[in-house]
Amino acid sequence: MTERAAPLAAAAGAASVAPLRPVASRDPAASPPADGTAPSASVSEVEISLVVPLHDERESLHLLLAECCEVLDDPARDWRPLGIAPGARAPRWEIVFVDDGSTDGSFSRLRELAAANPRVRAIRLRRNLGKAAALAEGFASARGDIVVTLDADLQDDPREIPRMLAVLAQGYDLVNGWKRKRHDSQARVVASRLFNAAVRAATGIELRDLNSGFKVYRRWVVERVRIYGELHRFIPVIAAWQGCAVGEIEVAHRPRRFGRSRYGWGRAFRGMMDLVTVMFLTRFDTRPAHFFGLPGVLLMSAGGSILAYIAYLRLAYGQILSRHPLLIFGVLLLLAGLQLFTSGLLGEMLAAQAPRDETSVVGERIG
Repeated sequence: MTERAAPLAAAAGAASVAPLRPVASRDPAASPPADGTAPSASVSEVEISLVVPLHDERESLHLLLAECCEVLDDPARDWRPLGIAPGARAPRWEIVFVDDGSTDGSFSRLRELAAANPRVRAIRLRRNLGKAAALAEGFASARGDIVVTLDADLQDDPREIPRMLAVLAQGYDLVNGWKRKRHDSQARVVASRLFNAAVRAATGIELRDLNSGFKVYRRWVVERVRIYGELHRFIPVIAAWQGCAVGEIEVAHRPRRFGRSRYGWGRAFRGMMDLVTVMFLTRFDTRPAHFFGLPGVLLMSAGGSILAYIAYLRLAYGQILSRHPLLIFGVLLLLAGLQLFTSGLLGEMLAAQAPRDETSVVGERIG
């Protein structure tokens, strides 16, 4: 599949916004019937699911919940992207906290919040598995047609959610929050900008803040994008490769009130390593021979040329004229190239046997 830059949303506002549910028919599983009738209702009445991964954020949890209630329980806000008439009602929502092995009593606080507010749901991982694992559990538990992810450190402002929903309603499947003015240390800002620039150059997707955890998704996106390790920051890249329309909107970023940031140069370096993984998964997952075969052929050609030169010396002069290290180097190049080439062939055999998920490539059906 050829790579293409994802379309970006430059502004949030629009004179009129289309409801989200009809646009979601891009997902074949949710396509409307051919007779034009409305699609069947979701098995859940939840319209928005907030997924909040956290690690040692006890002090901020009740404040975040209060801010979310203030925004999402307000019928005066613009909920037209959800198909709600102005002033009619507030959306039906839930918030799923995923405790990634906290040791400061965060889950005890979540128990208290869940007892007081039926919208609160909480998951506790057995140990600190990382943000990708926490998000994957949250996605699996979310019941809403729209999924919003935000961090628990209060740096993401829930008041931005209606604006992000308005952009999503313009035809996007995923909207990324761009924290243009970051309230972080200079080292973190520089590391993040370098990382984002590298990803843009490598993938051609013009997103300016892949490190942002503030995103809005259609449900089908989180159901089909598989993340593990530290691939959570590459969700927009993977989604764009699968054919999703990915947008971006500038959002407010607030200073951290509690705790400390865990992002630094070490995580940025690991992100660059993950970029190689993503490039392979998105460009060569169905044609691994192209990834392994070309360097394999080049190495075999170089090794074969060296060995041909050694053979010429042996035939012309009766000896290889102290070229023994070169002989060994040529043999190593030939063997390494052969190994890469055969790895590509084995990969092609595995790819040919792998089941095909048609729903991840079909955007819409008629008839």
